[in-house]
Amino acid sequence: MTNGEIVLEMTGLGKTYAVPVLAEVDLTIRRGEVHALLGANGAGKSTLSRIIAGLVTPTAGTMRLDGQPFAPVDKRAAEAAGVQIVQQELNLIPTLTIAENLLLTRLPRRFGLIDRARLHTAARAILDANGLAALPTDLPVSALGVGQQQLLEIAGALSRECRVLILDEPTAALSVSEADDLLRRLDVLRQRGVAIIYISHRLDEVARIADRITVLRDGRRVHTGPGKELTTEAMVTLMSGDDQRVAGAWTSHATERVVLEAQGFRSLPRLIDGGFSVRAGERLGIAGLVGSGRSELLRAVFGADRASAGTLTLNGKTVRFASPAHAVSHGLALITEERKRDGALLSLPVRWNTSLGALPSRFGFVARAAENQLAEDYRQRLDTRCTSIEQPIGALSGGNQQKVVIARWLARDAEIYLFDEPTRGIDVAARRRIHQVFAELAERGKALVIVSSDLDELLETCDAILVMSAGRVAGRFERATWSRDAIMRAAFSHHLTTAQEVA
Repeated sequence: MTNGEIVLEMTGLGKTYAVPVLAEVDLTIRRGEVHALLGANGAGKSTLSRIIAGLVTPTAGTMRLDGQPFAPVDKRAAEAAGVQIVQQELNLIPTLTIAENLLLTRLPRRFGLIDRARLHTAARAILDANGLAALPTDLPVSALGVGQQQLLEIAGALSRECRVLILDEPTAALSVSEADDLLRRLDVLRQRGVAIIYISHRLDEVARIADRITVLRDGRRVHTGPGKELTTEAMVTLMSGDDQRVAGAWTSHATERVVLEAQGFRSLPRLIDGGFSVRAGERLGIAGLVGSGRSELLRAVFGADRASAGTLTLNGKTVRFASPAHAVSHGLALITEERKRDGALLSLPVRWNTSLGALPSRFGFVARAAENQLAEDYRQRLDTRCTSIEQPIGALSGGNQQKVVIARWLARDAEIYLFDEPTRGIDVAARRRIHQVFAELAERGKALVIVSSDLDELLETCDAILVMSAGRVAGRFERATWSRDAIMRAAFSHHLTTAQEVA
């Protein structure tokens, strides 16, 4: 538990790019505490954590680590001083194996060459100690899902001795059980005296584990205090600066007309037998553990991944999409789970990334004024934090990048929207706006299929929830009769399937 001894002290920290993004932040982090750092996207959380980790140089202020001046010139210098960071955006190398990624900066050598036996032995110990015993050490990281990659990167950080551990949205891609396992491991680290800076938009987790909470708003610290003193509602109030709430009874816009029905989709190794049906105006959630085949089902239906089996009916007619472009031409849109790899063109501006799917043109030329208006309208609608619509999307925070990707597909005005983790890494206020977008689309008769690792999100936003378990459909639950326990039981129901049955 926390012993009150200060391990890291920040005084007057600030960072200015074109405009100030962090200003006059004073903060202390104590040994053996979990210190939660909260704030809306653009509040300065990531900038502050990156300064501590040596990834960003402050333009003002000083830091002290264990009483000594601390000004790391890069990430390696911070790590050498005992500061480790696991960022929201994964830093694994897909073409390398699990073992190589875990020990990339400390590869064991013999006679100048990598000692493969020691490498895999060390990696095996790390995986076993962090609940990842089922993963083979020689598997390429590219074969893992996003959730498993997140767990792997966390395991690598936890395998190092450190004084300060920074975790930025560590459970965003994890299932409830995986997140619970991680939080229990953090408690062990806390008992060892490690100071943990925990950044998360999952306020229930923050309320559960935080010894102290600091809230940033518009680059400034607006609150620091004991975690037990703040309710989740109070956290939201501090982050937003007011006490406005979005409330009201549930309204369903689902009709009786089935617009899309998928049956028997198979895409090994993760998708064995998946499918769903969704009606016009319906918001259908898909729940399940990481690796249950949820994302693979959406990608197979959309034509992004090759399926070895499956039938698809669109508005009563049998179809099969040979490619994502084919699906888009039939009125489908897919907001992917991995925005950097599959969604955003990082070097191009917000304007271009927003209008890409629906470029206004005149006589074969892009109507620049209309394009600007389109991008500006969606920037305001989703409250995307950027200096202007000409700013490269790669310069935005992860949450704001996701808003731009969503805006592109909203501008396309599809008939069926497939959302894969649409609010992963997005702050509370932006999450609410996107949920409002769901409601607006449903009211206009659009069909929505929403994959989320956050069951609370699905319970809040959906008419029905389909549950995937170990690559199969485990049940469908309607709002009027569903229960959290029944949904969770369904999520685990097929995990006892033997390898022979899967084959």
